[in-house]
Amino acid sequence: MKKIEKLFALSLVCACIGSAAFAGCKTPKSEAYAHPTFFGTQSQATVNDTDVYIVGSKAEKSKNQVAVENKDNVLVDSWVKDVMSLIKDKSKNPNFNPKLPVLRSELAIIIAEGFSLEQKGAKNFKDIPSDYWAKQWIDKTASAGVMIGYPNKTFLPDQPITKAEVFATVAQMIAVPIDRSMTVPDFQGKEIKYIPKWAIAPTKEVVNSQALEQVPNPSKVNDDEYLSKEQVAYLVGWLRSNLNNSSVATDPNAPDAIKNYKPTCLDIKLANRISAKHSNIGDRFTAKLVNDVTVGGHTFAAGSKVYGKVVEVKRPGFKNPGYVKVKFLSLKDKETSVDFPKNISNATAEKIKSPNFLARLIGAPLSTAARVVGVAGRTGASGVNVVGNGLEQFGDQLSNGTVELLSLQPVAGVKDYGWSIVTIGKGVYDICKLAVSGVFGVVYEVGDEIVYLILPSKSNESSLNPGEQMRIVF
Repeated sequence: MKKIEKLFALSLVCACIGSAAFAGCKTPKSEAYAHPTFFGTQSQATVNDTDVYIVGSKAEKSKNQVAVENKDNVLVDSWVKDVMSLIKDKSKNPNFNPKLPVLRSELAIIIAEGFSLEQKGAKNFKDIPSDYWAKQWIDKTASAGVMIGYPNKTFLPDQPITKAEVFATVAQMIAVPIDRSMTVPDFQGKEIKYIPKWAIAPTKEVVNSQALEQVPNPSKVNDDEYLSKEQVAYLVGWLRSNLNNSSVATDPNAPDAIKNYKPTCLDIKLANRISAKHSNIGDRFTAKLVNDVTVGGHTFAAGSKVYGKVVEVKRPGFKNPGYVKVKFLSLKDKETSVDFPKNISNATAEKIKSPNFLARLIGAPLSTAARVVGVAGRTGASGVNVVGNGLEQFGDQLSNGTVELLSLQPVAGVKDYGWSIVTIGKGVYDICKLAVSGVFGVVYEVGDEIVYLILPSKSNESSLNPGEQMRIVF
């Protein structure tokens, strides 16, 4: 049955891709609703020109995203996604892989984009022709004094840069207290390998800054000689959000371009509830600015509205916390409106708040009824699907057996008759699985709503609540 469900879902996805191609060459995106079920039952898919909504099957988190700080299961797309796409597009490398070691040219792009470096003259490196794909970014980092070439006037743009060299480059931007011993520091309880003596102090600064905490594949940070393109982008993304605030001070000797960099920070208060339990893909939400902020040369006063939407949901289930992914769209006041960048660097839940008990008490029966109806409806629909598939297979097997007997092939005919009986048994078994799964789903949903009513903090990591404050950095 699982194979049938997967094939069915795959065929729908393929159909969607085909129809999307005729609808303007849009690539559909898959969004998943993983409701609590047993045995992988109740898997369904709904398709339109731009989206594939999958219910009941395994949901995979999309790539290059970060969790909202203090809300581990509320996600936003990371700035990393943008810079990886930029490198891939500009390099025109069909084999581009963000997991491979970062090259010197790629580090230049990540730093230049991360800190909005401006070009202040060109550097004449012997191995960088005028039409080299990353020349403008290399010129930006070199003219800003963030990266330098070699004594023979080369830059070696296509050479992988070791993690020790990356740490040394980053350390010249930050000022973090460290001890002056010659002991290589630990990261997440394990010693970092491939750190020569000259790089021990810079490595300590980077580790103590906590800039590595959100870098993916932390074991590779310890064990590999090189950081990947993606890892370096996460490192710089964290720095661009936290440099010059209470987390990390700028080095007094850092290049002026780094010292003058200031990220755009918006403090907002949410007006809507957004949660993995109750939100749906496409839901819109609003928030208000807490403080005045200037974006694109225009000052938005406190009270200006921020608009966003839910772009991905995975329902909490049995031993599964679920998650909700949001996207911030625009900032508006009475005079003007600006769109947010495609992705943001960082988001933090500053003040955690749960809806009051009366609001939860009135709202809980409504969401409980919706969840129960959803589970019951999917169970019934899946049952009809099992019966339909089973009857079709049963009829085909009887037909094959009859044709084989009349064609004087008794062994084959008896086998097909036997398989038709097996098909009946499998159908009964699948219906029983569905019944058990449906009952479990109903019980789970009711119990989960009771827990939410009594202990809302249990679901706080996968929800944003009315009145909560957030800081968005881009």
